[in-house]
Amino acid sequence: MTAASRTARRALLAGLMAAALPLGAAAQSYPAKPITIIVPFSAGGTTDILARVLGQGLTTELGQSVIVDNKPGAGGNIGASLAAKAPADGYTLFMGTVGTHAINQSLYRKMPFDPVKDFAPLSLVAKVPNLLVAHPSQPFRTVQEMIAYARANPGKVTYGSPGAGSSPHVSGELFRSMTGADLLHVPYKGSAPAMTDLLGNQISIMFDNLPSAIPHVRSGKLRPIAVTTARRSPELPDVPTIAEAGVPGYEATSWFGMFAPAATPKPVLDRLSAAIVKVLGQPEVRKTIAEQGGEVAGDTPAQFAAFIQAEGVKWSKVVKASGATAD
Repeated sequence: MTAASRTARRALLAGLMAAALPLGAAAQSYPAKPITIIVPFSAGGTTDILARVLGQGLTTELGQSVIVDNKPGAGGNIGASLAAKAPADGYTLFMGTVGTHAINQSLYRKMPFDPVKDFAPLSLVAKVPNLLVAHPSQPFRTVQEMIAYARANPGKVTYGSPGAGSSPHVSGELFRSMTGADLLHVPYKGSAPAMTDLLGNQISIMFDNLPSAIPHVRSGKLRPIAVTTARRSPELPDVPTIAEAGVPGYEATSWFGMFAPAATPKPVLDRLSAAIVKVLGQPEVRKTIAEQGGEVAGDTPAQFAAFIQAEGVKWSKVVKASGATAD
């Protein structure tokens, strides 16, 4: 090897080592500044509630402020697209949902992001039932009474949702396809504005996530009719499931999980995943989520990735069977 070759080789090795140093140093010092969680729905809904509960715990665990940034619209696709294109440095996270990562790809003809390729799954955060609720002035109290009323009054029963592709939307479409009830979908940019109109009797019903609906049930402002899961909710033990109420085989569950942009360095992903699971294991966090009607999760990135894949297959069948579309 000539002197020139040796010099060139040493320069190449030095360059490679220098390039590797920032990544290693960044991983060791992470986090060194505040972290943002993008929530793809408006403030006040279940996605927002869970992000704030988790963010508060991560602030303590990671030693940096965690800020929730609400970016609603297009059934969660606007916020998801922003998160997918964010710098992959661990300082922008995303609270994804069954809509953004399992339903929308079947519901929308064009997606601004790839739910698998553009994101690194960190952990499933929680599963929650959807709750069928009605304004107290509506002339039905049970599932069967609602079906009969909707059939007799086409288009008069309106149901709001956080947006096309959200689990409350698809829950309603599944119900409509299985019962023949004539329901009119009214999409919003989040659960909170839809709930405001339901409380004001501007829409008839919602298949809302339990955490955002349950305070209004407890206050008597909304009438609970049924839950969408296979089992009753421990928080509302007297409220039947939709299947129990006369629609055999009906089941729909919402879930929420934390993601980072796909190219985020693995040491940073490992730090985040471990911190999230630790926070979700804290008794006060578990109690808070349970009181909202949620079932706390907390798993490995590999487990979460497998879960997402299975959910995508499941919901693509539901969307196809219901005939729902967002375009």
